[in-house]
Amino acid sequence: MKIQYLSVLMSAIAMVSSARATEVYNKEGNKLDLYGKFNCIRYMSFYANKNGDRSFVRYGFRAETKLSANIISFGTLEQEVGLRHTESIVANNHFSRLGFAGIKFTNVGSIDYGRNYGVLYDVGAWTDIVLVFSGDTTVTDNVITGRANSLLTYRNTNCFGRLDGFNFALQYQGKNDSKVEHKTDLDLQKENGVGYGISVTYDFGKGVSAGAAVTSSNRTMYQRLQKITRNTGKKAQACFFGMKYNADKIYLAALYGKTRNMTSYGKFTGEKYGVAKNAHNIALIAQYKLYFGLRPSLGYLQLRVDSDYSSKRQDIKKHIDVGARYNFSKHMLTFIDYRINLLSNNDFISAAQISTKNIIALGLTYMF
Repeated sequence: MKIQYLSVLMSAIAMVSSARATEVYNKEGNKLDLYGKFNCIRYMSFYANKNGDRSFVRYGFRAETKLSANIISFGTLEQEVGLRHTESIVANNHFSRLGFAGIKFTNVGSIDYGRNYGVLYDVGAWTDIVLVFSGDTTVTDNVITGRANSLLTYRNTNCFGRLDGFNFALQYQGKNDSKVEHKTDLDLQKENGVGYGISVTYDFGKGVSAGAAVTSSNRTMYQRLQKITRNTGKKAQACFFGMKYNADKIYLAALYGKTRNMTSYGKFTGEKYGVAKNAHNIALIAQYKLYFGLRPSLGYLQLRVDSDYSSKRQDIKKHIDVGARYNFSKHMLTFIDYRINLLSNNDFISAAQISTKNIIALGLTYMF
C-alpha cells in the first residue's frame, strides 16, 4: 500500500472516543454505571498479521458507595471480547482489561489496588488517542507502563485542595513471577519484580498542561539470566515528559520518553530479538474538530533503541498516522485510520521480523 491511499483517506470520515456511561442503579448512596462500545473494524494491509477483521466488544462497570460525608468506596471492572473467531474455534479472546477497588477521601486523595493503569500512562495517555492504532507509547503488562497487575495506587488532585490543577500519583507494583518450570517467551516479557512509580501533572489553564512520570522496577532472575533477553540489567526504568493543548476545538500533544532495560524488540520466536539497554520514544498528535462533527487527526511516532544485538542504533517503530472520525450522534460514529510505515527494510528489520507495511483501518463504533 503506497502513499496514494492518502487520497482515499482524506475523503473518508471517522471516530470519537467514548460516550457517557449509563446509570444502572442509584439509591441510598449506592451507584452503578455501565459503559462500553461495539467496535466493528476491518484492517487492510499486505502484512498478513495485520489484515482482516479486528472487531470487538468492550464493556465495564463503575460502582460507588458513599460510606460517610467525606469517604466514598469505588470499584471498576472492564472486559473485552474479540469477535474475529468462528464459534467452532476455542480462542483466548475474552480478557479483563481493568479490575480494581479503593477508597476516596475528600481533599486527601484516593487509594486503590488491582489491575489498573501504570503511572507512566498519566502522561502517555495524552498522545495515545490515535483513532485505531494506539498503544505504542506504553505497553500492556510491561511493568508500570500501560495496564498491569498488582498495582497499589495513591492519587491526589489539586494538591490536597490547595493548588488547583496540580495532581500527582504514587504507585507500587507487587512481583508478578510465573511459577511454571519451563517458562515461555511470553512469561519472559510479562514478568516483573517489585516496582515503584510517581507522576505529576499541572494544568496551567487555557488548555495548556504539562506532566512527567518516572518508574523503576526490579527485573526477575529469569529475565536477567536468560540469554534470550541479551540484557542482564537489574532494573527496568522509565521516564516520560509530556505537554498538551486542548482548547478551541484544537488538540495538540507531545511526548518524549526514555526507558532502560525495558523496551523489547523483534519477535521472540525469530532469529534476532532482545531487551534494549536504552530506548527513546517520541510521539506527536494533532487533531481539529470541525463544526459539523468531522475530526481529522495527524500523528507521528518514533521508537529507537540505542543498541541492538550487534550494538547498533536502530529504529524499531517509525510511522505517520493520518485519520478522521465523524459522529452521527453521541452514540454512533464512523472512522478511518491510515498508518504510513516509515521503516526501511534492512538486515536488522528482516532478522527481527519487524513489519514495514502500511495499514488501513475502517470501521463503525456504537458507544453506550
